[in-house]
Amino acid sequence: MTHRESKVLRVESLARVEGEGALHLRIHDGDVAAAQLRIYEPPRFFEAFLRGRSYTEPPDLTSRVCGICPVAYQMSACRAVEDACGVVVDGQLAALRRLLYCGEWIESQTLHIYLLHAPDFLGGDSVIDLARTHRTDVERGLALKQAGNAIMELLGGRAIHPVNVRLGGFHRVPARSELRPLVERLKRARDDAEATLRWVAGFDFPDVGIDTELLALAEPGRYAIDSGTPTAMAAPSTAGLPSDTDRALPTRSFPLPTFPEHVVETQVPHSTALHSLLDGRRHLTGSLARYAISGRWLPPDVLQVAQEAGLGDPREGTVCRNPYRSIVVRAVEVLYAVGEALRLIDAYEPPPSPYVDVPARSGTGHGATEAPRGLLYHRYTLDPDRTVAEATLVPPTAQNQAAIEQDLRRTVQERLGASSPPTDDELTALCERVIRNYDPCISCSAHFLDLTVERDA
Repeated sequence: MTHRESKVLRVESLARVEGEGALHLRIHDGDVAAAQLRIYEPPRFFEAFLRGRSYTEPPDLTSRVCGICPVAYQMSACRAVEDACGVVVDGQLAALRRLLYCGEWIESQTLHIYLLHAPDFLGGDSVIDLARTHRTDVERGLALKQAGNAIMELLGGRAIHPVNVRLGGFHRVPARSELRPLVERLKRARDDAEATLRWVAGFDFPDVGIDTELLALAEPGRYAIDSGTPTAMAAPSTAGLPSDTDRALPTRSFPLPTFPEHVVETQVPHSTALHSLLDGRRHLTGSLARYAISGRWLPPDVLQVAQEAGLGDPREGTVCRNPYRSIVVRAVEVLYAVGEALRLIDAYEPPPSPYVDVPARSGTGHGATEAPRGLLYHRYTLDPDRTVAEATLVPPTAQNQAAIEQDLRRTVQERLGASSPPTDDELTALCERVIRNYDPCISCSAHFLDLTVERDA
């Protein structure tokens, strides 16, 4: 086969991601002319059917966007509506929200590490294959995920689509005695999280880097999860550096209400998900961005093991831009979330009321939190009749699509230039692996992998 031969290659579905979609590659004279991540799941119309609903409903309704990260949607919705109503939730209620979010981080990041991503590094097609060859590791992962689920069940009422969250706080808050059984379980989970980090740090990683801006919330003094200010780190290309540079580049922050001015969504013909650009440039949100921007505020013991795992020290101006190593960063975040959960439980005192009143008023509110996959932004405009007039949801995967396409194009181009060009099967496996590095939630972003490759003269 020569590079001038016309060829179409199709793979009907991508395994080990959430949702369905396709990748279309067009190769001309040996060059990748186009790489399009085609998300073809039907639009889900959440923004449309939120209009006209009571201002109290977005937390419950938007939690149905994702069965893996419902808390992220609930917390972003709560923050946006409360912002519109001029209410700030703080103290122990805010601490309980952060604890609930820690539970989601533990279960969601662990699910990705063990069930979706690890088989790529260990030669398996699925976690079923992995269980045959690495049974002890898989059992450890399941136990770690269950620890996160236990937090969500206690605080949220159930692990999937929690029902105990409401504007202003919770329908019910636990007594200290109810949280006590979680302590021993989380101490075991901390051992499992440390073992997970050591395990994934030993995988073989290609030596590559991404040349794109990074975007995450920042909250000086602690690792941002449920609040913070949008902060962007410049791309290496803006400083004339190679894409695999490990140097921390300049950052800039902007107020959350100006998010739509900086992150602009556009519709593209090949996807039912909107594409986003940050000030006109591709950007990436998620674990790599969080570690680069907020890693300096991780506890010293967590930072030490992150350094030992090869991620560098953000306090000294080093960051990780290797998307394959994102699995290691996720393991660091699981370890952090377990320790943070233990800290929050130890400091917990039941608040006098399970919630604060959130009286309705007309206006626009903004909310953003860090879903496991990245920054999740909500904006709601409320009418005087206590209903939602407008709703905007910007999920992390929709923001990441342009960066994923850029990485796919670069990776395929490099592979095509190798002395031994890839077969169709090798090219498909390579593209699937690149996409899984970013842990896309296609269902969340539909507002993969059927692979099409066109080669023409």
